[in-house]
Amino acid sequence: MNKPFILWITFFLFMFVSCKQEKDYYVFTSFHEPATDGLRFLYSADGVHWDSIAGTWLKPEIGKQQIMRDPSMVQTPDGTFHLVWTTSWKGDLGFGYASSKDLIHWSEQKMIPVMAHDTTTVNVWAPEIFYDDEQQQFMVVWASCVPNRFPRGVEEVKNNHRLYYITTKDFNTVSETKLLYDPGFSSIDAVIVKRAAKDYVMVLKDNTRANRNLKIAFASSPYGPYSEASAAFTEPFVEGPTVEKVGDDYMIYFDVYKKKIYGAVKTRDFINFTNETAHISVPQGHKHGTICKVPKAIVDGLIKNQK
Repeated sequence: MNKPFILWITFFLFMFVSCKQEKDYYVFTSFHEPATDGLRFLYSADGVHWDSIAGTWLKPEIGKQQIMRDPSMVQTPDGTFHLVWTTSWKGDLGFGYASSKDLIHWSEQKMIPVMAHDTTTVNVWAPEIFYDDEQQQFMVVWASCVPNRFPRGVEEVKNNHRLYYITTKDFNTVSETKLLYDPGFSSIDAVIVKRAAKDYVMVLKDNTRANRNLKIAFASSPYGPYSEASAAFTEPFVEGPTVEKVGDDYMIYFDVYKKKIYGAVKTRDFINFTNETAHISVPQGHKHGTICKVPKAIVDGLIKNQK
């Protein structure tokens, strides 16, 4: 094989790999208050600087209040996007679900009634979808308050949340609801990260009035048992964490709702954290969702069809 031919093949492979690497963007699911308009998106090439994609892409049609808060999304190996969200502040016994191939056209919305077995349940808040690639199934984690089920602590009985979960292959047949985590205090807004086999991290909000900050727990399975919650790694009055790996670091974004800004820290071990709030740029009005990697063609389609 002659040298020019080898060089040509090498150049072709380099360009092929480079093009492949350029095809993914970070997409941040979003909503604006008062959460009745529906699903919004941000996008980023580097996971640090974000731009809005104009318009809303799925208007909420289910639930007592028909809102869309806390939209959480994953893409499965077949290319389908799966979205879950909070449908009401109080009164609903489930969360919303819809799917899409292109983030523009969506399936019919449906309620997944995960707390229907206990009608005293106050709410179903902030469902977070996690795809278990080992079991090839979805896990959805959320927070509910079931009055008098747990020691009151410092919270009122109707604001004393714990973290629950279900598993499902298709959102048609759903497992029984199980308690995922009782850290001994009111907790909401949990997100699960897989670092490696038998190495999982959960970022959660301590929702007690004295704290309202973010903490960490570790487990060898996404389904637990999880370790005791860490000390807080954020200031008070933050919520809605989401985690994305950027290079060798994990970026944890969160809504600093009292200041009406977005914050972020980076970490490699979920023990030591560096504040990155001054270095990120997030459009005004963005409210918390989740970040996932999306092919560039999908983002191009959204931009082309933005309203």
